[in-house]
Amino acid sequence: MDALLNPVEARVLGALVEKEITTPSYYPLTLSSLAAACNQKSNRNPVTDLSDKDIARATYSLREKHLAWETAPAGSRVTKFSHNIQQELRLSDEQQAVLCELILRGPQTIGELRTHCERMHPLGDIAQAAEIIQSLVEHPDGALAVKLPREPGRRENRYAHLLCGEPEISEEPPAEIKPAAAVLEVRAENERIAELETQVKDLWSQMSELSRQFAEFKEQFD
Repeated sequence: MDALLNPVEARVLGALVEKEITTPSYYPLTLSSLAAACNQKSNRNPVTDLSDKDIARATYSLREKHLAWETAPAGSRVTKFSHNIQQELRLSDEQQAVLCELILRGPQTIGELRTHCERMHPLGDIAQAAEIIQSLVEHPDGALAVKLPREPGRRENRYAHLLCGEPEISEEPPAEIKPAAAVLEVRAENERIAELETQVKDLWSQMSELSRQFAEFKEQFD
């Protein structure tokens, strides 16, 4: 791919591809519906909070790169947007689905891509999915995806798209996941409760022993 995309352009493009397949009755998208698609919480990594101005600027740039179109359907005064990625990059339906998932969710393993693409276009079994992903790595017009080095603690390699250039790879080990403050507070409270329960049991045991001793002492005078 000659012209690289910035992250906002990639998110807009991915959202257009996704909505054409999953909600065709609402496609092409208006600016407001495109903003909602870009910023939705599900099926997105990272989650964004892009403004209409950010998205409008991205659609203009995508049109210059022949990856998106602006349309005004007959009888409508609202401008709508559609993508042209499949024709521009010469992608099959399966390749388009994989590329879309990589754009919207970030790097993934073959198994993850196979599962996530199911909603847009099934990839077949794991071997067929691997073949489709590899076809993006070896695309005749230039690589559109790359196999990332296996990270510490992971059993499989992940793949990333190259529409924004080579992904940054951190050589640092994954950061330790520390419990949130609320979790630590609950744990401390549970420990205090457990300690109090132990103290109560000890007191009951002592009271029972005192009661037994008093009963024996009383029997001496009966």
